Amino acid sequence: MTATYFERFYPRDMDGVVAYVAPNDVVNNEDSAYDRFFTKVGTKECRDRLDAVQREALVRRGPLEKKYAAYAADNGYTFTTVGSLDKAFEAVVLDYVWGFWQYSLLSDCDTIPADAATATDDEIWTSVDTISGFSFYTDQGLAPYTPYYYQAGTQLGAPTIHFPYIEKKYLRYGYQPPRDFVPRAIPMRFQPQAMRDVDSWVRHHADHMLFVYGENDPWGAERFAVGKGAKDSYVFTAPGLNHGANVAGLSADQKALATARILAWVGVPATTTAQARPLAPYDATLDRQDVRREPTLRP
Repeated sequence: MTATYFERFYPRDMDGVVAYVAPNDVVNNEDSAYDRFFTKVGTKECRDRLDAVQREALVRRGPLEKKYAAYAADNGYTFTTVGSLDKAFEAVVLDYVWGFWQYSLLSDCDTIPADAATATDDEIWTSVDTISGFSFYTDQGLAPYTPYYYQAGTQLGAPTIHFPYIEKKYLRYGYQPPRDFVPRAIPMRFQPQAMRDVDSWVRHHADHMLFVYGENDPWGAERFAVGKGAKDSYVFTAPGLNHGANVAGLSADQKALATARILAWVGVPATTTAQARPLAPYDATLDRQDVRREPTLRP
C-alpha cells in the first residue's frame, strides 16, 4: 500500500514497485465485493464451519462475555475507545471469519470445531481468540494502531461486510467503522477523493508496477487494476494463498514473468536468475522475518 501511494506522488524515485496484497477501496460505501468474496472463498464445508462458530459465539454472548470480563480484569484491559466490553466482544467475533481467511489456509479448516452447536464454551472461546484475539479491541490493543484506523477513517476507507447467516437478534452493532477505534478526542473527516485519485493514477499511469494478491485473502476482494495507459505493469493472484502471498507463491509462468520483469527494472540481466547478485554482504540478522499477527481490519 505504502509503496503504491509513494509511487503515485513520487513516480520517478523508484525503479519499480512490487505491491503485496494491497487493498484498493475506491468507493468507501460500496463494499459488495467483500460479501461476494465470502460466498465463494475456500469450500462450502469450511465456510459453513466458520460461519457456525461465529454465530454460536454470539448466541452464547452471555457466558462468553463473563469469561471476557474476567479475562480483561486479569490483564488490566479497558474499553474506553470502543465504548464497552459488549462492543469489543462483538467486534472480535465479527472479525473471526475474515481473520481466518486472512491468516490461514484452506488446510487449516480442520482446526475449526466441526459442530459449533455441541462445542463447549471453552472451545468456542479458544477458536475465536486464536483467530481474532480478544485482546485486540481493548484500549491497550488498539493504541498502537490509532494511526492506521485514523487513516482508514479519513482517506483509505474500510470494508463493511454483512452476515446473512446470523439472525438480526444476535447482532447489536454490526461491522464497526474506523471511527469506533480511534479516541473521540481525535477529530476525523473522510476524504473520498484520496483513493479515487490513487486508483485513477494507477490505472492510467502505472509504470513498472507489480501487484500480487492471495486468492483466499479478503483484502484482495477490492484490488488495484492497470488499464491501457499503464506501462509494463501487472496484477497477479497467488493460487490458494492468503495475506502472505508473494511472488514465490505465483503459478510457474507468472512467477517467471514477475521475476524477469523485476530483474529488468533493476538492471540485472535476465538470462538467468543466478546473475542477480546481492549488492551488499549477506547479513543473517536482516534475513529473518518475524511472524506477526496483525488485527484483521488492518491490511
